[in-house]
Amino acid sequence: MNNLLNLTQFFPYQLAKLQAMISDSIAEIYLGEFNLSKQEWRVLAILANESSLNAKEIGNKTNLEKMPTSRAIKKLVQSKLLEKVSNTKDKRSTLLTLTEKGQTLFNQLAPLVKAREQEILSVLNSQERATLNETFRKLEKITEQISTQPK
Repeated sequence: MNNLLNLTQFFPYQLAKLQAMISDSIAEIYLGEFNLSKQEWRVLAILANESSLNAKEIGNKTNLEKMPTSRAIKKLVQSKLLEKVSNTKDKRSTLLTLTEKGQTLFNQLAPLVKAREQEILSVLNSQERATLNETFRKLEKITEQISTQPK
């Protein structure tokens, strides 16, 4: 059989598989004791860094589709981890922001997920980490260039 594409050697497949494994490893932390879904964690983390965004901006920054973003936001609002505030710049939309309870939860989770990240990255020395960061930056740049080229 002529195998034109060996998935185990195909970079997008390798990256997707690694991303899923790392994401699942980190998810063990917030899924268990904290009972957050992956989508809810992403929304919480984005808002901890951005202070207030509308639902569309959250979806774009978390790389989530509209429905999973909407469901995550709804549950976080119901759990009183997020609150809706008026958008003074655009009356058609509301902004979402962390409540004090949401910020407290994020503050509990952040060191735990950072520790897991460090555990995963511990197999790399500082030069390898720098090279990895530079490699990701280059791949993001070329992918963005390719994606914006006229078809």
